[in-house]
Amino acid sequence: MKTFQKIAVPVTLGILGLVVYNSCSPGITKGAVAIHNFDAKKYLGRWYEIARFDYRFEKNMDNVTAEYSENPNGSIRVRNKGYDYVKKEWKESIGEARFVKDKTEARLKVSFFKPIWAGYNVIDIDEDYQYALVAGSSVKYLWILSRTTSIPESIRLRFMEKAKKLGYNTDELIWVKHNQ
Repeated sequence: MKTFQKIAVPVTLGILGLVVYNSCSPGITKGAVAIHNFDAKKYLGRWYEIARFDYRFEKNMDNVTAEYSENPNGSIRVRNKGYDYVKKEWKESIGEARFVKDKTEARLKVSFFKPIWAGYNVIDIDEDYQYALVAGSSVKYLWILSRTTSIPESIRLRFMEKAKKLGYNTDELIWVKHNQ
């Protein structure tokens, strides 16, 4: 029994520490800076995922959208939807995003599986809030979003250049199809 306690207590404390760390301080990619003077209300609504890395939770997904709306408590409701072209079925996930500091800095934490939170940082956006570059906690997480199913070449080049400067391997981006 004492051997079990010697193992179980440190493991439990370690897991609890990770949960607390992830809940309190989701990171931002080294060198990246979240947008300041961010207008959260202008960011709400539907976005189409234009490009991403191959994440386990979005594997084999096309026609991916994210819809953001304000919750009564001031947090943001996140509704992600996409079509799994292998299983031939639509999938949806509902989550919540909260600002890490204040609503004028586009640095958020998002959770689909509480109490685990991940970094969601808008690091580039056009002045009309039509195109956004979103970074996660590391160079493993990156999204290019648009209000329509495509982006102008000038925006694509701008976002790609910024991502490369931050250390992202943009050759590994998956360009999402929108055909349904």
